[in-house]
Amino acid sequence: MTAEARAGRPPFHLAFPVHDLAAARAFYGGLLGCPEGRSSARWVDFDLAGHQIVAHLVEGDAGRAPVNDVDGDDVPARHFGLVLDWASWEALGERLRDAGCGFLVAPRVRFAGQVGEQGTFFVADPSGNALEFKAFRDPERLFARD
Repeated sequence: MTAEARAGRPPFHLAFPVHDLAAARAFYGGLLGCPEGRSSARWVDFDLAGHQIVAHLVEGDAGRAPVNDVDGDDVPARHFGLVLDWASWEALGERLRDAGCGFLVAPRVRFAGQVGEQGTFFVADPSGNALEFKAFRDPERLFARD
């Protein structure tokens, strides 16, 4: 049982398409450090901070999505990710930069001075699926409104 489930928060499950399971394993398992769970010839489970994400092998374009303007950035309309504490967010951004991972949106502070101020960055997996990693200096602001 994960920490989230023990805290009364059930783990989230997300399945997404990829065009290459070996590349998905290298990205999610190697680069992001997600432990691998069950797998078959067509899918593989990963543990993303206690949440079950499943890469499913598909033919064709797996993950490219349209974008929306959010505070001056072209944000992929379809994405998933994690809300981290600030130090972990900075460390992950630095680790990805050092590994040569290109950013769709480079690490920055969005909505500066507003209730929703947050650190954010976006990357894409090898199949084009967009992931966002964000952090709030005050975690209580995650769902805060103006």
